[in-house]
Amino acid sequence: MTISPILSANETQPKLTEMIGQKLMLDLRYFCDDGDAKQCRKPMTKLPPILAKLIEKYQIGGVILFAENVQDTKQIVELTRSLQQIGSSPMFIAIDQEGGRVARINRAEATSFTGNMSIGATYQKHGDKYATEVATIIAKELLSLGINVNFAPTVDVNANPLNPVINVRSFGEDPKRVALLGAAQVAAFEKHGVVSALKHFPGHGDTQVDSHTGLPKVEHSLAQIKQQDLLPFAQIIQNQQPGMIMTAHIQYPALDNSKVLNSKGKEMIRPATMSKAIMHDLLRNELGYQGVTITDALDMAGISDFFSPLDAVIETFNAGVDIALMPIPVRTPSDITQFEQFYSDLEKAFDNGQLQTQSLYASYQRIHKLKARIAQQSTLPSIAIARATLGNPQHRHIEAQLALAAITEVKNEGLLPLKLEKNQHIHLIMPDRQKAMALKQALLSTSATAIKITVTSLQAFKPKRAKQFISEADWIISAHASPQQSAAEIGGMDDLADLQSYELSRQEQPKALLDLMKYANSLKKESLFISLRAPYEISKYAQYNQAVLASYAYNVDVVQENDVRGPAYTALAQVILGREKALGTLPVSIETNNIDQ
Repeated sequence: MTISPILSANETQPKLTEMIGQKLMLDLRYFCDDGDAKQCRKPMTKLPPILAKLIEKYQIGGVILFAENVQDTKQIVELTRSLQQIGSSPMFIAIDQEGGRVARINRAEATSFTGNMSIGATYQKHGDKYATEVATIIAKELLSLGINVNFAPTVDVNANPLNPVINVRSFGEDPKRVALLGAAQVAAFEKHGVVSALKHFPGHGDTQVDSHTGLPKVEHSLAQIKQQDLLPFAQIIQNQQPGMIMTAHIQYPALDNSKVLNSKGKEMIRPATMSKAIMHDLLRNELGYQGVTITDALDMAGISDFFSPLDAVIETFNAGVDIALMPIPVRTPSDITQFEQFYSDLEKAFDNGQLQTQSLYASYQRIHKLKARIAQQSTLPSIAIARATLGNPQHRHIEAQLALAAITEVKNEGLLPLKLEKNQHIHLIMPDRQKAMALKQALLSTSATAIKITVTSLQAFKPKRAKQFISEADWIISAHASPQQSAAEIGGMDDLADLQSYELSRQEQPKALLDLMKYANSLKKESLFISLRAPYEISKYAQYNQAVLASYAYNVDVVQENDVRGPAYTALAQVILGREKALGTLPVSIETNNIDQ
């Protein structure tokens, strides 16, 4: 069944209600039949009639899906079909499926890849090959599920080693390389029927604050902004315009130092999301972008700590942004009453002149144009086709190729590849048991020689026992993932409590790891360190190891009692044991004082 365009060629101007609804994208992550919305954690996997009625009544333009909404192939297809069958208007069904750290669909089913920084590590040898292939596969898999918008690629230039939210989600620190790889992904996504959304405009790469938890401020000069932060956006807009661009909840005083009165009655510099100077004058007039703009999630602390939902949306719309993402939560039937009041207040804002109808209609036209394109490319999804597409052998082969091509040898004083003899002992020191089991299994399945592997998990370990293993081992392999997980990685603002408890369990890991490395070094043990995420940490640990590798990824795809696997671990094992060579190159600069070659 083909989805029809929303209006005919001789259309008349739509009603105010329809235009407002098209400018809203709701979060349907959880829904409970009763109770407190703040406590609701029941995944919405099947569209409740009450939500279907709300979407139809207010002609809501789109929804964003989270991991809780996309639990298996059949369920996802049935959910997206039910969403697209509401009314006659194609709906934006969006997801964050960047690959690597941010991948919402079950990794055991969908091909998730090792992420943007691993793609950046392959550029010197492979150019934009993997950027194109990754986006092509992700697009095919999403479209087979009925998902037509992907909030990707991330084209933030990661210029700050302490960036807590972007890091390996970036292709690297070279703006021109980021632009080239980002453009390749935009072209591939849209060629295969999925709307891409460049993010986070005008750039989130040089911050030390996660906009999920605070409001970052970038103090760059105008010249630096143009040469670094804006360059990927400007070049991609010029050469390969994406269907969407997503805003950043970040203050950029050099671009707009005007003030806005927040809901607490205090003046503050306008975040980019609320800046007409940035979102209209710069993006549309100067850079020439003609597509649809969408906010980052409005429930993020960078906005919600300072503005009510209504005020946030009014300021966003007045800045010229087309779509408000997650403007107000709808988690229980009682929330629907609050949504209706919110919607009524938006209508009043147009009636009383707080919002301009002319700007509303311009947004509606841009949204309509993009949806008409979707309608030409999309059909309702098929469970059989989706099952044949997701994670198929060809896709998994490309995933494995990328993981291997990205592995980077940062240091090697003759240690690698390991020359194992029968029954030799390798001791692994890993961030947690799951990662330890993934690398252990990869090493055992790759080795042609019978070997012994013991494990220390830094999540919960006994120092005395760990040191005993170290003293007995022939080789030490340790690994770490830095920085710690952000809200974007594990889902969103609803996960902050979980994130905080996770951080507490990890805050002592770097010190414990360093102590064990020093102990191994004092015993003159041959040691390898693996950076599993952002490679900046290498300078801290390299001096205690004869070899260092970077993988830019650590995720596992299959987790069962005796089967824990992931493409990064398979690739690492192949390099460590000499089956393959590490041919990746660092896409970011690291301190080299402690790295002796």
